[in-house]
Amino acid sequence: MVARYQVPSVRRAVWQLVSTIVPLLGVAALMYWSLSVSYWLTLALAIPAAGLAIRTFIIMHDCGHGSFLPSRLWNDIVGWVTGILTAVPYSHWRREHAIHHATSGLLEERGIGDISTLTVREYLALGRWRRIRYRVYRNPLVLLGFGPAYLFIKHRWPSPRFAGKREIVNVFGTDIALAALITLLSLLIGFRQFMMIWIPILLISGTVGVWLFYVQHQFEDAYWRGSGDWDYATAAVMGSSYFRLPRVFQWFTGNIGFHHVHHLSPRIPNYQLERCHRENPEFQRVTTLTIGQSIRTMGLKLWDEESGRMVGFRHLRRLRRAS
Repeated sequence: MVARYQVPSVRRAVWQLVSTIVPLLGVAALMYWSLSVSYWLTLALAIPAAGLAIRTFIIMHDCGHGSFLPSRLWNDIVGWVTGILTAVPYSHWRREHAIHHATSGLLEERGIGDISTLTVREYLALGRWRRIRYRVYRNPLVLLGFGPAYLFIKHRWPSPRFAGKREIVNVFGTDIALAALITLLSLLIGFRQFMMIWIPILLISGTVGVWLFYVQHQFEDAYWRGSGDWDYATAAVMGSSYFRLPRVFQWFTGNIGFHHVHHLSPRIPNYQLERCHRENPEFQRVTTLTIGQSIRTMGLKLWDEESGRMVGFRHLRRLRRAS
């Protein structure tokens, strides 16, 4: 059903690259000019710049899946460059993300490339301080406020859990390239001016990125199963939401809202996801979330084994009353 959408288009890929990177550089230049006018104007311009940074990340994301361009070499080249622009080590992230796709919804394999999620029984078995730590971690202010800064630091070091020689070299190579780019731009426009431009873009795009990832896998009837019952295709379609966004937001986020299609077939380029969803009624029967509904998912904290649903901490009070 999805095979005919897995064909990359050089023309569409190049246009997407040009229509993303050129405006990103243009808005960044406007932000530099606006520093002499008002920093409030600079911060306002950081919003579309962050949107373009997210779209740049989606291009890197597609390159990691080998779906953006027909050539593996060019996927890697574009992925490495866009990785530097978004401060993400391409090869290291690609490995981590591949594990996420291969194990999404599998209870025994949680912890790599996902939002940490405990079951109700696991949470109740924790001691007091570990419960507090989990509650702090799952607080939206922590996930969305501190999450982007944490991820930036995390990406500066290779993971001992899965990084091989290639991933280690890529992490430190990206760090060196990023440091060189920051040094060069700081010499051109000043370190303080560069940070006043870069930090808002990094934080806004990071916050939205964490939110997008959260919404796509943390919803009430998300799919979680043990290894005996887990199925890849079912996990892909039932464990990923269709995040229906207004067209302008869909453009900035590179169609990643069609996450159920993407998880079933990561080889479909982002510019083919909407068509695949629209032309196949099977994809239109999945969990659909709007922006308003996505905000309510932030209250979901645990997977309840009994009901097979994500629940909030209030559910624990009902369990205590029932017992």
